[in-house]
Amino acid sequence: MDEGIKYYCDTLALPIIVKEYENEAQEAIKGKLSYQGYLYNLLKLQAVSRIENSVNAKIKKAKFPCIKTLEEFNFGFQPKMDEKLIRELCELNFLNTGINIIFVGPPGVGKTHLAIALGILAAKKRKRVMFFTAEELSKNLLSAEFSNRVAEYIESLYRLDLLIIDELGYLELNKAAGALFFKLISKKYENGSIIITTNKPFEEWNEIFGETVLASAILDRLLHHCHPFLINGKSYRMKELFGKENS
Repeated sequence: MDEGIKYYCDTLALPIIVKEYENEAQEAIKGKLSYQGYLYNLLKLQAVSRIENSVNAKIKKAKFPCIKTLEEFNFGFQPKMDEKLIRELCELNFLNTGINIIFVGPPGVGKTHLAIALGILAAKKRKRVMFFTAEELSKNLLSAEFSNRVAEYIESLYRLDLLIIDELGYLELNKAAGALFFKLISKKYENGSIIITTNKPFEEWNEIFGETVLASAILDRLLHHCHPFLINGKSYRMKELFGKENS
């Protein structure tokens, strides 16, 4: 009987049931569970394990530079931040309607932290998420263009539920990279959501892309359905630096 159970569980890819069915049987006897209760507990263990594995795989595939959560974010240090809206966004309804999010502010105010936290939540809901710095993404687009597979690469990003682009504006993009960035944004327009963090206010995006017309076209698509956050608070990193110096 044991060999048969193990065989069928292996055939159906149910490793947790193989591992736990005897222990759960003993617990069922002690608790006087029905057959349905015993089966329910076994299936629940298998399902939880499979979901956890799927979530971990999606978080790994997203290539976050680190793990950040909303619970770690200090809203008290950024009192002008719309905490209520951020918490509403954590419900992830914005992904269903293709709404974008843009965090604008100087270095160290928590833009990347919030972007990653929302990305982690999306991955936990088994959404398709990818994280790039703007420099990394532009290099990938240029490389794909050079190898005549840019359409294929943009199509792969189009299929994402959430694309996160970090640090847009820290480096200027050349004309070719800017044009490819526009192709990507146009393809993603109203199809999936994009989160962008940037140190440049919108009126200075022409400096990022090298020309006003291109910057305006990109902004037009991004801002059509968008929650922009302008963060003008203090730098967390400077706080930590001075805190260490004063300790």
